[in-house]
Amino acid sequence: MKIAMVYTSVTGNTEALMRMIEQAFQTQGLPVDIYPIHAFDLEKLQQWDAIIVGTYSWGNGHIPREMRALFAAFEQQETRAVVTAVFGTGDSFYPHFCGAVDQFRDMLYVHTDLAVTLKVELLPQEQDVQRCQAFVERLMTRLNQHLEQKSIFN
Repeated sequence: MKIAMVYTSVTGNTEALMRMIEQAFQTQGLPVDIYPIHAFDLEKLQQWDAIIVGTYSWGNGHIPREMRALFAAFEQQETRAVVTAVFGTGDSFYPHFCGAVDQFRDMLYVHTDLAVTLKVELLPQEQDVQRCQAFVERLMTRLNQHLEQKSIFN
């Protein structure tokens, strides 16, 4: 089972949320490879069983510049067999709270097997630990279903 978590963070909020999600994987004894966006190979999305995208929203809900190439890679490659999830942090002060998460969600729904999304206000808090655990559980349920179907047809 190959799972990648690809993220970007400017203020540290999205990185803190990524660490909470990483901890939820560790608690369940599940492997996950973590990549800051600049260290992730965009040419090989299909090599992963699951890819988790973590992003903040820029300005009024825009995708950060450094995440645009990942967004485009999902649109351009054949990734329907990849299970995906997206999470992010944002400020509800803006009209499009976590707008980058919403944009990734909509695109991933079309181009991949989207399992789950998670949006958190600013810096994750202790109460977000359970939300992160549920996020991982939903992703793993979808991934296990996906892998079962794949083995039946192969």
